Amino acid sequence: MTRIAILETGHPPEHLKDDFDDYPARFRALLGEGVPTTRFNVQAGHLPDDPSAFQGAIVTGSAAGVYDDLPWIPQLVDWLKAARGQTRLVGICFGHQVLAHAFGGVVEKSHKGWGVGLHRYDVQATEPWMHPRARTIAIPVSHQDQVVAVSPDARVLASSAFTPYAGLAWGEDAISFQCHPEFQPEYAAALIEGRRGERIPHPIADEAIDSLKRPNDRAVLTAWIRAFLLLTPPPVEDQGSGI
Repeated sequence: MTRIAILETGHPPEHLKDDFDDYPARFRALLGEGVPTTRFNVQAGHLPDDPSAFQGAIVTGSAAGVYDDLPWIPQLVDWLKAARGQTRLVGICFGHQVLAHAFGGVVEKSHKGWGVGLHRYDVQATEPWMHPRARTIAIPVSHQDQVVAVSPDARVLASSAFTPYAGLAWGEDAISFQCHPEFQPEYAAALIEGRRGERIPHPIADEAIDSLKRPNDRAVLTAWIRAFLLLTPPPVEDQGSGI
């Protein structure tokens, strides 16, 4: 049976642990019922011995930056380089950044400041697993770092003025997104409130909280990631595929 490795590179803040589902649970929900997963605590140095034993691997978000002097980050980078071509890779937020870094890109703390709230991206490419089709997607975000340069073999999947490299792909078996499709709006709002004032200025927090009340496209991006990881065939034409 298909197994997906969840490479946990971070954990929710303490003040959110009691009121929201645990972080891995949100990724299991992203994959859908019936998909077996195996969790790996990357910060503790745990990674799959054999990437090919898994259908795919999801690298989660983290409070760390890829440039931080932490022993588990180069271990993860080396694992990603070795795993490329052996399993399907998906990066989310920090996972997006560390995939880009591992494959030859550049990640920096952005001079633009915090990206929070609901961000809308233009879809720049049409991949076989992108069903339903969408011209834009609006997804919750929470990040200071950004990919500022990509390797020559990277394809840009999604972008915005704030985040030009919001979605990336390498070959046919590695993709990543800066946003958080696993974040429910309520969780994203609570995360912002916990950082309000000290880390996120009040006006930016207010605008971000307000944006999270608008409709989002989490279901679309979730369907894309699930189709990519599980090799779900696209719908036939008479079933429709959205826009």
